[in-house]
Formats: sequence, C-alpha cells, structure tokens
Amino acid sequence: MADKVWFITGTSKGFGRVWAEAALKRGDKVAATARTLESVTDLQEKYGVNVLTLELDVTKPDQVKRAVADAHAHFGRLDVVVNNAGYPLLAAIEEASAEDIRALYETNVIGTVSVIQAVLPLLREQGSGHIIGISSTLGHVTMPLIGYYCSSKWAFEAIHESLAMEVKPFGITVTIVEPGAYATEFGGPSSGKTAAKLDIYADMKEKIFEGLKTMERGNPAATPDAMFKLVDAQNPPLRLFLGSHNLSQVRAAYADRLATWDAWQSVADSAQSISKE
Repeated sequence: MADKVWFITGTSKGFGRVWAEAALKRGDKVAATARTLESVTDLQEKYGVNVLTLELDVTKPDQVKRAVADAHAHFGRLDVVVNNAGYPLLAAIEEASAEDIRALYETNVIGTVSVIQAVLPLLREQGSGHIIGISSTLGHVTMPLIGYYCSSKWAFEAIHESLAMEVKPFGITVTIVEPGAYATEFGGPSSGKTAAKLDIYADMKEKIFEGLKTMERGNPAATPDAMFKLVDAQNPPLRLFLGSHNLSQVRAAYADRLATWDAWQSVADSAQSISKE
C-alpha cells in the first residue's frame, strides 16, 4: 500500500503536529484531531483533501466514537492509529489532590482506551491496522515530582502490551513508542498542570528545575523518519525508543531491579509455602 491513512490524537502541537505534517508531506492521508478545531484548521488549508480535521477531547467517549467513525467514513479505512494526546502533572506525591490524579488518568489512560475501543471493531473488519501508543522513557523509570505522570505511563505500557497479544490474531499490530527528552511544548504552561504547592518540596523543585535547564533535548523534527520506518515495517516491534539516551537509562534501571531481586531472593524463597496435602 503506497499511502497510509493516519488517525492522530493531539495534533495541535508537539509530536502530533510534527508527525501529521510529515505524513501529509509524504503523500499519506491524516485525520488530525485536537481539542479545539481552530488549532488544526491551518492543516486543512495547506493539505486540502488529504487531511480531515476533527475536534476531539479524548475524555469524552461519545466524541471519540464520533471522530473515529467520521474519519473512517471519510477515508474508507484507518491504517495507523496514534494515541498521542496526554499531559504531565507536576506534583510531589503528597501535593496532588484526588481530582488532579483523576483528571490525569482520564486523559492519559482512560482517553487512550476510549480511542482503542472505538477503532478496534473497524480494524478487525479490515483485518489490519497498526495502533501506536505514545508513551515515554518514564514508562520504565521514574523521577521525583512527576510520579503520577510516570504511573500513568506505566499503566499505559501494560495496557498496550496486553492489547498486542489480544489483537494479533486479527492482523492488528501494536507498538509503544517511548520518546526521551525532546524540545516540545510538553510540560509547558499550555500542556502541563501543576498541583497545589507545599513549601517543604521547594528546595527539591529548585534543584530539579535547574538540572532540567541544562538537559540535552532532542529535535522533534528529527523523529518522522523513525516513525515512517516503524509504520512501514513488515514486522513492527512492540516497543521503540525515540532518542539516543533512553536505552542506557532503562538498562541501568532494570539492572538495579535485577540486582535487588537477586539479593533478596532467599527471603522471597522463604515465603513460598508448598502444601503437602
């Protein structure tokens, strides 16, 4: 198939915008969704019939179903579904309210599932399709002050890994894309949220923010070729890092976990009770 039909959430900015434009430039077709239609109307003006712009808040299940149905009806199929919508919550574990946490999960986890459940009947009928979930290196490692966001990505990863096994018999593939640090608007005033602040964490926040100022960040414009290799692959992987620092960070985290489990294995063994009956 020469051209592909993409359905991408969160195309107003960041990776979603970069990938939508790149796909359109290479001749693919894109259903570009965003919470406000005004933020994506320029795509319609630039790319004409190859793009369908749709208003979509992934926390509204009825709107999700309608957007997916409209995109499928418009293009006749959906080849690549990119679950990209999400945001970070900056808060110590003690700071975030139940409402803060619930809102984060409504977008990052429940919203993602709503899109998956809406597209699956259509992809099964096609007998094909590639679902791509945009996670993060933080789906494997954690940092202070962003623990709730990390937890949402750990849940996100588990859901997609299970999904991959469930839908493989129907000809549907799943990939979890895990970007490292990139120079996007992610986490900025327009995309991130902050919980009520407690003074006790002020020094920690200052040190972490100072470190973030000097952190090396990738260029989002360098990512489309990797995404195209992924969607064009005959046997796409379950996971794909974006960036050059991810593997060393995750390898170190898993090495530490394995070392701890090994060190405490005798204690674990002692908790194994075997019934003689």
